[in-house]
Amino acid sequence: MKVLVIDDSKIICDLYTDLLESQGDSVTSVNGGREGLNLVAKNDYDLILLDMCMPDYSGIQFLEDLKKEKSSEIKKITVISRRSQDENLKEKLEKFGITSIQEKPSTVMHLENVGSTA
Repeated sequence: MKVLVIDDSKIICDLYTDLLESQGDSVTSVNGGREGLNLVAKNDYDLILLDMCMPDYSGIQFLEDLKKEKSSEIKKITVISRRSQDENLKEKLEKFGITSIQEKPSTVMHLENVGSTA
């Protein structure tokens, strides 16, 4: 599976990269939403793990721009967030058609299951 991880934390990106690569997945990780958007525009991914709270360019801004530029990729997104996220996050994401939200960090097995249903 080809996976893109978008998170402002290098530690979180490294964690997901190590876990997923140990399962045989090909992983690209970036620490900013704009860079992630550029990659999604140029490449095809099976799964996109997206952090919602990033400085300068939030996960919601990423989704809004992705919807305009390459809306077909939204169905491949799993949001990774902390429990302390905005209570309205689920409602906001459902407006984009996203129903997969995982608490950071998720287990590899669950991510593999999410990817196989994307």
